[in-house]
Amino acid sequence: MTEPLLRVENLAKRFGATLACADVSFVLRPGEVLGIVGESGAGKTTLLRCLAGQLRPTAGRVLYRTRHEGEVDVYAIAEPARRLLLRTDWGIVHQNPRDGLRLEVSAGGNVGERLMAVGARHYGKIRNEVSDWLTRVELDPARIDQYPETFSGGMQQRVQIARNLVTKPRLLFLDEPTGGLDVSVQATLLDLLRSLVGSLGIAAVLVTHDLGVVRLLAHRLVVMKDGRIVEHGLTDQVLDDPQHPYTQLLVSSILPV
Repeated sequence: MTEPLLRVENLAKRFGATLACADVSFVLRPGEVLGIVGESGAGKTTLLRCLAGQLRPTAGRVLYRTRHEGEVDVYAIAEPARRLLLRTDWGIVHQNPRDGLRLEVSAGGNVGERLMAVGARHYGKIRNEVSDWLTRVELDPARIDQYPETFSGGMQQRVQIARNLVTKPRLLFLDEPTGGLDVSVQATLLDLLRSLVGSLGIAAVLVTHDLGVVRLLAHRLVVMKDGRIVEHGLTDQVLDDPQHPYTQLLVSSILPV
């Protein structure tokens, strides 16, 4: 069995007297997609931000196996090193693509910035690779110089996906990636995400309240309630035969009978 890419040990986060998440532990292996589900307030987004180096946990550790230095504690390394991970070896796709894009920069510039962060400097090569990625996310490369403001929400999300995947990251954080989009747009975007993540062998952590999304994308599933994991296992197993009463309620209330 391959070594874990990400190890989470007894993670907890408090905001004053409020416990947002507690005693969260799991491992994520290369190429694996882990879904995290639960109702609003379950602690999903707080957990994702702690995993992605954006919110320092109150207790516990987030361990990541880097390409060259082995396993590191994400919150023990220097802030510049943590930011570099997020710009290069990691990616994060926000629910609102405006949170993940620079609106004053062209679509091509948004994607090209990530290449420059890993040392690319040849303008022609950067532009060619960006054009290729716009095509891969099913956008017209002729729009490379247009600004995100001129794109629909679904198209902005595609630019955000290209921006994150162009550096071939090993770990992707997905925060409700299809939330707020029309159902027809959601379906095509989910198919695109599944195809790209699978073909590139990227590990991913997916936060969503939509059990249909998690069934389509995730290999394993974590169910959270009041900041704690109440059930975990293979996605189909958890959704088809939920054991915890909360999971049973979640599945019966959201999935059609």
